[in-house]
Amino acid sequence: MSAALDEACGLLATWHRFPTVTARIFVRYRRPVHINRSLVVRARVTGVRGRRIHVDGELLDGADVLAEARCAFLHVPLEHFLQTPEGRDAAERWRARLKG
Repeated sequence: MSAALDEACGLLATWHRFPTVTARIFVRYRRPVHINRSLVVRARVTGVRGRRIHVDGELLDGADVLAEARCAFLHVPLEHFLQTPEGRDAAERWRARLKG
């Protein structure tokens, strides 16, 4: 559950201001999650202060809230990701996609 919330909230933060990294995430588990079910993840930006973007998220099964998240993300320079081999590989793949 926390991974799905982090991903959804992080995508929203990155759409809001590219790129971002998770600074913190607090997850409150409210109900058990049943397997083999379609779930909904919702996220909304609740505030921005400097480089910090605050996002709240929910994991839902119908009208039932299964988990809630309060997150903070930091806007970072793109070079932050290019410092790692994985980041450089991803950049090369992206460049190749843009060319072809």
